[in-house]
Amino acid sequence: MTTVYSNPQMDDETRRTELYRGRVLVFPASPASRALIEHAGVLVAEAFGDLDPELAQFVMPVEEFAGVLADLKPKFIHHPTSKSLIRDLLAEFDCDLDKTYFDVPRMRTSTSNDYLSTGISYAFHPHRDTWYSAPFCQLNWWIPIFPVLPQNVMAFHPRYWDNPVRNGSRRYNYYEWNRTSRATAAQHIKTDTRDQPKPEEPIELEPQVRVVPEAGGVMLFSGNQLHSTVPNDSGRTRFSIDFRTVHLDDVVSRTEAPNVDSECTGTSLRDFLRARDFERIAEDVALTYEGKQPAPAFT
Repeated sequence: MTTVYSNPQMDDETRRTELYRGRVLVFPASPASRALIEHAGVLVAEAFGDLDPELAQFVMPVEEFAGVLADLKPKFIHHPTSKSLIRDLLAEFDCDLDKTYFDVPRMRTSTSNDYLSTGISYAFHPHRDTWYSAPFCQLNWWIPIFPVLPQNVMAFHPRYWDNPVRNGSRRYNYYEWNRTSRATAAQHIKTDTRDQPKPEEPIELEPQVRVVPEAGGVMLFSGNQLHSTVPNDSGRTRFSIDFRTVHLDDVVSRTEAPNVDSECTGTSLRDFLRARDFERIAEDVALTYEGKQPAPAFT
């Protein structure tokens, strides 16, 4: 069930349990999250120069805008400060740094009025991250860099938390995606022809839940939540940060959200880094997640 809790006082184990049950948690900006968005903001300002990055889409050709993002986003991902600031944030949330693993933080954008909604600034259709070979204990952290509005955030679709959706995840293999599709994102400006797992039946978008954190506020949700990019008609480009975490104990014990409809192959677990020292998750652990996820058969 998708219920939003505002600034709940929970230890990490309780927090993870609630997220696996479908809760969405939102927290106010904190010293560590402000440091993260300030770091991102500096990189954004350097990339756009004298232009207001939230309004630059209205004065830049779309190809030029996409080119700026194609340079900016990898710079943020691979900047050593980005990972260090994620570690600081996890410590602030009392996560066990020896058992909490994260994937590299990514900068996301959502432009207004369908200016750029493919490739490097992909507008996500309703989906679960678990359709993309994410483990079912994956937790998503989402942080706006600048103030956001209900018109440019994301929507959760609560009726599908425990109801299956016929989808294309059976065609998705994580390793094949990395080999053939991930690196070409910046080339998809007008249309995006990459085969990504999508619903294969009509989705009832209502009721939906939209959460609007403050800049630097932190939203947490399960990677199994069905969610989508809200059609942005706010007149501003949204800039945000997201990353994912898993807890080693939950990975090993399969303490996780329910799988109701995912049939993908491969696993993203090898992308996760231990918060303490940035070492990758052990290969023997990742190997236990190979193969198809056991999903109910559709009739």
